[in-house]
Amino acid sequence: MHRQIRALLDAGHEITYVAPFTDCNVTPDPRIRAVDVPRALGGHRRRALKAARGALRRGVEDADLLVVHDVELLFRLPRRRPVTVWDVREDPVAALEATSYPRRTLPSLLRRVEARTEGRLRLVLAEESYRERFSRPHPVVPDTGYVPPSPPAPPGRNRVVHIGHLSRAGGAAQLVELAGRLLPHGIRLDLVGAADPEIRPLLRDAQREGVLDWYGYVPNRHALRMAQGAIAGLSLPHDVPAYRRSVPAKVVDYLSQGIPVVTTPLPASASLVDRTGCGVVVPFLDVDAALHAVLALREDPDGAAAMGARGHQEALRHHNWPDHAGDFVRLLEEWADRPVTSGREVGVLEAWHAI
Repeated sequence: MHRQIRALLDAGHEITYVAPFTDCNVTPDPRIRAVDVPRALGGHRRRALKAARGALRRGVEDADLLVVHDVELLFRLPRRRPVTVWDVREDPVAALEATSYPRRTLPSLLRRVEARTEGRLRLVLAEESYRERFSRPHPVVPDTGYVPPSPPAPPGRNRVVHIGHLSRAGGAAQLVELAGRLLPHGIRLDLVGAADPEIRPLLRDAQREGVLDWYGYVPNRHALRMAQGAIAGLSLPHDVPAYRRSVPAKVVDYLSQGIPVVTTPLPASASLVDRTGCGVVVPFLDVDAALHAVLALREDPDGAAAMGARGHQEALRHHNWPDHAGDFVRLLEEWADRPVTSGREVGVLEAWHAI
């Protein structure tokens, strides 16, 4: 919504957006035609996916282009549809290893779906590393964000933050333990993001006990404001395939806000931190090391501010969405064969169904 759809709206195109607005407590942008569907969660997905199929069937009737973001929606595509684009945002097979969702035959099924989809749809990839999953070349449009021209605020003294989805493999248990150990030092942990069902009780208990503040899902632009002024942004995922190949979006979010990063040594994240000096790398599952990293940053405000400034410059140079938005819009216009400059607006149906 805040990158791709905004870029298309700014270019003069009409957008229909299918998404779980109510379940995510999001008010749709008045410039779009919003189609609200239930959110698919855990094993209770049939009703949500049935609703999504109906919404897609109705939505494509006056659309010049259909953009699908969720791999599950590839099973629900209408037979009669316009040019269809799969926006590949993740590796679903690798992602299964980071969740408790039933796996069994799903990995091989998903790979077959990917191979079949490649021959039927247009693909746009959010990461260079995704190229190796496919036999044909496909354009890459990086999944970046809006980076302010200057850092919003220097790192603070009494708060750390974690932005993004919370899961066991994403380090949720370590985050809760870290929060408890930071409290005696006068430092609070803000968790901003939805959570897997299996770890929600852990987060609720920690919040009731006053260990941390968990805000649940918050739209990205608001989450970024909440991160401003933190001592550090935390990214503590485990060593699983889903996280190895790319820099987590939360890390780029922290850089964009000029706050240091404390991350586990996943190759892409560790390489970024080592190259730019924008944070600290701590061992997997090592809460002691994360605690010492946060305390060291608080005790060295000048050093933390320098880390934040270096990270902000890195984000501004390489991860700023306006530098890529024009390429994305032109790509979709080319595939729809409806450039707005010809006097014909593109009706784009965007479908996103949160897992």
